[in-house]
Amino acid sequence: MNKLFDTPAAALDGLLFDGMTIMSGGFGLSGNPESLIPEIRAAGVKNLTVISNNAGADGFGLWMLLETRQIDKMISSYVGENKLFEQQYLSGDLELELTPQGTLAERIRAGGTGIPAFYTATGVGTIVAEGKATETFEGREYIRETWLRSDLSIVKAWRADHAGNLQFRKTARNFNPNMATAGKVTVAEVEEIVPDGTFDPDHVHTPGIFVDRVVLSTINEKRIENRTVRKREEV
Repeated sequence: MNKLFDTPAAALDGLLFDGMTIMSGGFGLSGNPESLIPEIRAAGVKNLTVISNNAGADGFGLWMLLETRQIDKMISSYVGENKLFEQQYLSGDLELELTPQGTLAERIRAGGTGIPAFYTATGVGTIVAEGKATETFEGREYIRETWLRSDLSIVKAWRADHAGNLQFRKTARNFNPNMATAGKVTVAEVEEIVPDGTFDPDHVHTPGIFVDRVVLSTINEKRIENRTVRKREEV
């Protein structure tokens, strides 16, 4: 089975439809699928539910899909650094399921491993717990959280071989490996495609069994949200 596609648009061909759920990797702007998001925008699909730690930043990443009003609902843990995200939520134009970051990661991991629900103490007594079942274990109350899965997961990796085995680089690893396991279909954009046998099996971060399509990135800006520089103190 050939998993390699010539362009990001080709890699998404036949996968997009209105009302679908998409997981999008990244943490802030690190590890964003920079080349695939613009193609989702160009396809014009709407009424999307998007699962991502955040929604990009002004002018970049998932912000592009907010600008075109293609996203109806976000499931995420961070609204900051994105004025459009904040405005649409506060005006009632965007539904938001705000989830603590660790809980979000575990819900995605659970979706990839076939665990429909789990318990966590995070969020007990807050709005996070509203409408959710609770149970007491050893005298402490816990919330029951449910798995997250998607119709499509889009991730960005450093390298891939022809079988779809992925390696991520440093902090760009973040949510990407878990999301790759939780999608019905997973498309990975990568900076480099290497020959089969290049990877030591112990150095594979995501096995190719979880990856359906691979494409070379056409955008590798790797932006920094906030960069502060100060003089090094003299010793």
